Amino acid sequence: MSNPQERPADERPANEQLENLKNLKNLKNFEIPENRENRLRKELPPEVPGRAPEQGGGGGEEPDPALTGRQRLVKGLWPPRFTRAQLVVAVLLFGLGFGLAVQVASNSDSDSALRGARQEDLVRILDELDDRTQRLEDEKQGLEKQRQELENSSDQAEEARKQTVEKERQLGVLAGTVAAQGPGITMTIEDTKGTVQADMLLDAIQELRAAGAEAIQVNGVRVVASTYLTDSGKSVDVDGNKINAPYRFQVIGKPQDLEPALNIPGGVVQTLEKEQATVSIERSDKIVVDALRAAKQPDYARSSSQ
Repeated sequence: MSNPQERPADERPANEQLENLKNLKNLKNFEIPENRENRLRKELPPEVPGRAPEQGGGGGEEPDPALTGRQRLVKGLWPPRFTRAQLVVAVLLFGLGFGLAVQVASNSDSDSALRGARQEDLVRILDELDDRTQRLEDEKQGLEKQRQELENSSDQAEEARKQTVEKERQLGVLAGTVAAQGPGITMTIEDTKGTVQADMLLDAIQELRAAGAEAIQVNGVRVVASTYLTDSGKSVDVDGNKINAPYRFQVIGKPQDLEPALNIPGGVVQTLEKEQATVSIERSDKIVVDALRAAKQPDYARSSSQ
């Protein structure tokens, strides 16, 4: 006989069955969302987050609007970025530009000086340049003639001896060891104020040499390559010899070249006249330079042919 307390499951009280159904339903409602989210995580790639960021007020930054072409260009150029090679090139270009500017400025100064000269002065300067070119050409032709004579002479030893004697005479004139005569000019400088100094006379000598002077004598003192001038009170010393005004220059050379060289604008004559000195220049077909200098034996220099 069965126990009267045991009842079949279907005979249990209805309220107990309802309670079990509610518990089962709650369990199913709890497990379904969790299983769905796990399935979504397994299906998504690893780099994709499981949840999308919340829109509107979630704190994420909004993407920048698209930039225009001009804005991208400005953003790429500024701020500028320099490499070491670019800096080196910039410094070199700056130095080149500075050198060109200095060269242009110096040329402009010389051009302005010539631009302010008178027409007759420009013609005189041009003639002087032509004369210097002609002198150099004549000297070149003379040397070529000597070479041809040496090559064509039957007695080359005799011809060489003659040319040696002639060259010695020419060098003696330049060195001041022999007297010389020829066409040239005489320049006299009157200095009553005592304002003429040694550097002014030296400028005159250099200008005469540049114009083709072959022999110069100042107040009885022969001027050579080693000549020096110094001030000595109100007088001037030339190689240690004191000379006083008036200063008389005897110069052998082409008069047509020597006189214009002294009278160029801003040249020797104008400089002396600004110092209240009086300058007179006379051309002559025969100028005698008879002051001599003793030949000096060099202490150290020797001929390379020995």
